[in-house]
Amino acid sequence: MTPLRVLSWNIRYGGQGREPGLAAVIRATRADVVLLQEATKPAVVEALARATDMAQWGASHRQSLGFLSRRPVEHVEWRQPRVSRHAFLELVPAGGGIRLFGVHLSAVHAAWTERRRVREVRALIESVSARAGGFHLLLGDFNTLAPGELLDIRRLPLRLRPFVWISGGHIRWRTVQQVFDAGYVDVFRARHPGETGFTFPSWGPHLRLDYVFAPTATLDRVTACDVIGGEDAAQASDHLPLLIECLPGN
Repeated sequence: MTPLRVLSWNIRYGGQGREPGLAAVIRATRADVVLLQEATKPAVVEALARATDMAQWGASHRQSLGFLSRRPVEHVEWRQPRVSRHAFLELVPAGGGIRLFGVHLSAVHAAWTERRRVREVRALIESVSARAGGFHLLLGDFNTLAPGELLDIRRLPLRLRPFVWISGGHIRWRTVQQVFDAGYVDVFRARHPGETGFTFPSWGPHLRLDYVFAPTATLDRVTACDVIGGEDAAQASDHLPLLIECLPGN
């Protein structure tokens, strides 16, 4: 069985002007499907599809989530619960036996935005529970920390530090715990328990904001989950991408 290779990547502010670098990284990963965050410029996504020989693509000025796919797509839909800043992207590649849910949760490290992210991910899980009974993944930029991971305020940009101070210098990171409580497992952490998995910022990674979650019972279907580093990825965006390999099935 040939694994399905899925890339998840926040391409920063639509990616305009960085198309060659983004395309070079995507080609190097040999991804079959690419889920993009901050893909707000359809012309950029179309250019990336041409440069990477992807058969199908989708993006909208009104949405953060976009995609590229080397194979036909059976189903694609943007779904925006009332509580969410960004729509979730539901995508089913043909013949892969998998349903992908692209995620981009609210940004800024603060107590009130963490509460918003909790509401957003709750809405996502409720939607997924009603629609996805088989193998599926939640993946993308969750803009939050997993339980047990620390935020070094001294390394944050100066413009972001006041948000943490306003929160009392401490934020209860509850979003990812809610995903765990719903029966999902952190795929990167399961595959690389001794590694940091930092994805942000790409030029000096010290935060893990990008995740892949799978239902615990189907973890063995995900054979690999890796952060794609290197100079090319660091120059193309402020996030490093995640590459996942999944076994096809029913």
